[in-house]
Amino acid sequence: MKRIFLLEDDETMGRGITMALTGPETSVICRSSLAKAREALAEDRFDLLILDVNLPDGSGLDLLRQMQAEGDATPVILLTANDLELDEVTGLEAGADDYITKPFSLAILRARVNAQLRRSAPKVSSPLSVGPFAFDFEQMDFRRDGRLVELSKTEQKLLRVLVENRGRAVPRSTLVDRVWTDGAEFVEENALSVTVKRLRSKLEADPSKPEYLKTVYGIGYTWAVKP
Repeated sequence: MKRIFLLEDDETMGRGITMALTGPETSVICRSSLAKAREALAEDRFDLLILDVNLPDGSGLDLLRQMQAEGDATPVILLTANDLELDEVTGLEAGADDYITKPFSLAILRARVNAQLRRSAPKVSSPLSVGPFAFDFEQMDFRRDGRLVELSKTEQKLLRVLVENRGRAVPRSTLVDRVWTDGAEFVEENALSVTVKRLRSKLEADPSKPEYLKTVYGIGYTWAVKP
């Protein structure tokens, strides 16, 4: 689940953006002032910040500069009614990753948000050691306890998405979109379930009692992080 923080003092716009960005894979917390934003960010961590520039008690730029000074690398999108080129340059030079001028399309905002989340998503190093496994996605070499495991291209794609998001539940719809990239709408209903079953049979010591590739009922699957 990706967590987005929104700083927007316009209550109507804040509700609209929150509704537009909230989904199976994303949650949004909205605050309306710089003071409340600082409180929220001191208590929690987020995957992306969307900051309004013009606020009743200051500017989102102030918060951005503070984050940069503290070494916080969380991606930031700035929202502002200022459409001067100088304002955009100022925001980007302050460390913003993107800049959107009001009024804007919610569809465009969603696209920009998704682009930032993809860019900041953890990548799988290769080779990767996870418990008894050694996965090398570049060389297509997959082993458990040193024993080579042959995986199909589809199984490799599924495994990669799961281990990239290990410890987090990945919705079925996301897995279908990421694994069957060539026309996911034509994938049969049980294609994902079948691929999961095959992957378990190759990687789990007891496929009937999976330790790693676990089902998250009502959501999808997760690659469990073992203590």
